[in-house]
Amino acid sequence: MIEQKLQELYHIFREMDKALIAYSGGVDSTLIAKIAYDVLGDRSIAITAVSPSLLAEELEDAQVQSAYIGIKHELIKTNEMENPDYTSNPVNRCYFCKSELHDTLKPLALTRGYPYVVDGVNGDDLQDYRPGIQAAKERGARSPLAEVRLTKLEVRQISEKLGLPWWNKPAQPCLSSRFPYGEEITVTKLERVGRSEVYLKKQGWQNLRVRSQGDTARIELPPAQIKSFVEKTDLIELVKIFQDYGFLFVTLDLEGYQSGKLNKEIQNSKFKIQN
Repeated sequence: MIEQKLQELYHIFREMDKALIAYSGGVDSTLIAKIAYDVLGDRSIAITAVSPSLLAEELEDAQVQSAYIGIKHELIKTNEMENPDYTSNPVNRCYFCKSELHDTLKPLALTRGYPYVVDGVNGDDLQDYRPGIQAAKERGARSPLAEVRLTKLEVRQISEKLGLPWWNKPAQPCLSSRFPYGEEITVTKLERVGRSEVYLKKQGWQNLRVRSQGDTARIELPPAQIKSFVEKTDLIELVKIFQDYGFLFVTLDLEGYQSGKLNKEIQNSKFKIQN
């Protein structure tokens, strides 16, 4: 089944002739960049959007990974932080982020002669609340992983099969996903969340989130790691470091890390979707 889906991906890119990849450096878009380059060679290009919601470490990963693949890689600046529809953080915040991204990528692609803009949306993403997918579709972007119904697990399996060293890299959505809907997003808040997560990763904790709620940092780790984290971490030092970053309070989520946890608020119908 996986081999069949891989061949379907190759077929999709053979039909494209040229393609511009919206490249975040995550596992999904890295697989897309790899297949695009294998099929199209120099008729493919990977573009990474740089903004305060992207960790500097993630940008570095994207540059290293694209060089490993061989695909041409360029950076562009996006300005979603100038849009109050984005910074006010409504439940469909991602719609405005992806609108900015694809409103930047599409004219760039057309100017350079790339008829397709391709993203890394996978089949599992279609089962979650992802308003950004709508924005991309409205602007004509294609999602080959979703088209062939590849799950996140299958993306990792194919990435490992193709020899990509980052096949098991933890998911790293943009930093704006760390804030509860309705809380204003600022550059300062993004920076303190990013610095906090980088600090914890340097301590050896990889699959995690630092959620920001007002002046409180809420650390999420896989449930099985919570006890070990408490036992091995100098909690006094951690609190001091987080306070130096700008937080007043530091907490540990005893429920543990769950992707998309803040989407629970949508189910409560507390916030009105703006469009």
